[in-house]
Amino acid sequence: MASDARKRAFFDLSGRTALVTGASSGIGAHCARALAQAGARVALAARRLDQLDRLRDEIAAQGGEAIAIRMDVTDEASTTAAYDAAEQAFGAIDTVIANAGMSVPGSALGLAMDGFDQMVAVNLRGVFLTVREGARRMVAAGSAERGGGRIVIVSSITAQQISPGMAVYSATKAAVTQMGRVLAKDWAGKGINVNILAPGYIATDLTDGYFDTPGGLRLRARFARDRIMDLDALDPMLLYLSGAASAQTTGGVFAIDDGQSL
Repeated sequence: MASDARKRAFFDLSGRTALVTGASSGIGAHCARALAQAGARVALAARRLDQLDRLRDEIAAQGGEAIAIRMDVTDEASTTAAYDAAEQAFGAIDTVIANAGMSVPGSALGLAMDGFDQMVAVNLRGVFLTVREGARRMVAAGSAERGGGRIVIVSSITAQQISPGMAVYSATKAAVTQMGRVLAKDWAGKGINVNILAPGYIATDLTDGYFDTPGGLRLRARFARDRIMDLDALDPMLLYLSGAASAQTTGGVFAIDDGQSL
């Protein structure tokens, strides 16, 4: 009983207010659910408002608090407006999960420049706009005096390992990983912790069935364990980095990949 109580307290996010980008599906939606279940109020941000509305209602039905906000992470005005809406509903944002990302499949030899520009715009520019605006709000709310600011950038193990066919995507993830480490140093004195969560390959709606295809089976053959992670594998580290328990943790890069990158 005591052990369970300590575990719940360690991951308790009651009183915290989080904004999650890319929350309409996949990792972002799961992160939003996990944060809400841990007690945080959650601003669900993405372009697909209909899917956000469904997630908001799901969270509310389970006793959580959430608001759905349309946000285009590549657009500065949209990003500012999303934070305004979140603060109007919940007050100051103290936790930001910069998760929005996208990939254009195929060889670099055939990649259209529109695809290149889209990946850079969402995966790099979008993360920068998201975390910068979040940090500005945290500083304005007194994070330098009180501490408690938390920013988690969702990167990927492809930022470090060689992943054929993913040159541009991997480059954007390497870029935000390094950007996050530099911002951690820049903002340490402002009471804001910046950490990077680097997931491995995870079973989501977008990857449904892929890991049983010939290409997916070849990929799995490289793994130390012949299995694909479920989304909830990210929960312990996500909740740790989002809450009070990580007060002395900043600038870290945390690979959660079940040994896939070994």
